[in-house]
Amino acid sequence: MTIRVLIADDQAMVRGGLRLILEDQPDVTVVAEAADGAEAVALARRLRPDVCLVDIRMPGLDGIEVTRVLAGPGVPDPLRVVIVTTFDLDEYVYGALRAGAVGFVLKDAGPTLLVEAVRAADTGEALISPSITVRLLKRLASARTPAAPSAVPLSEREIEVVQAIARGRKNQEIAAELFISVSTVKSHLTSVQMKLGVRNRVEVAAWAWENGLVHPS
Repeated sequence: MTIRVLIADDQAMVRGGLRLILEDQPDVTVVAEAADGAEAVALARRLRPDVCLVDIRMPGLDGIEVTRVLAGPGVPDPLRVVIVTTFDLDEYVYGALRAGAVGFVLKDAGPTLLVEAVRAADTGEALISPSITVRLLKRLASARTPAAPSAVPLSEREIEVVQAIARGRKNQEIAAELFISVSTVKSHLTSVQMKLGVRNRVEVAAWAWENGLVHPS
């Protein structure tokens, strides 16, 4: 299976660099490049790539708006968007994740993390640059008053899965930790998303931190 990727960035040199990194992998193919937000949306809707790598700052529609159009609330068949940017700013991180992004990677994080983010997005996982994760989760943990136990609509096993997701565990790791199969993990995750009314793992993790199910170490 080849992961089909769209790259959206207004700098030709950056697009070329990302293409070289990704196409050096045997399981990744870049199907298109876009130089601005409007072009990114048009190409993504026409080609339906597996993963869209989108820069934050672009002419016309910025990366957050592109994400909202392709993956945001109300989109019937959302695409998987990973933000790739130079700017490590909280407002960008929160905006992108709330708009529906399943990953947020800094351009200086290195080729390995970029490829991992693409593969994670393709399999329904999520990846955020480690330098961002701790700060993001601490902010989420202190943003709201924890929910009362009776207000949490999840089973005990579902809560364990949610806590593992919020700590960044992948499905295989969760299965090993809880002594269940990967398919059972996926079933629990589907149930969790339906009960919470969220669309992806990032939103599940955010819900866990916001409601005090996980605490910063």
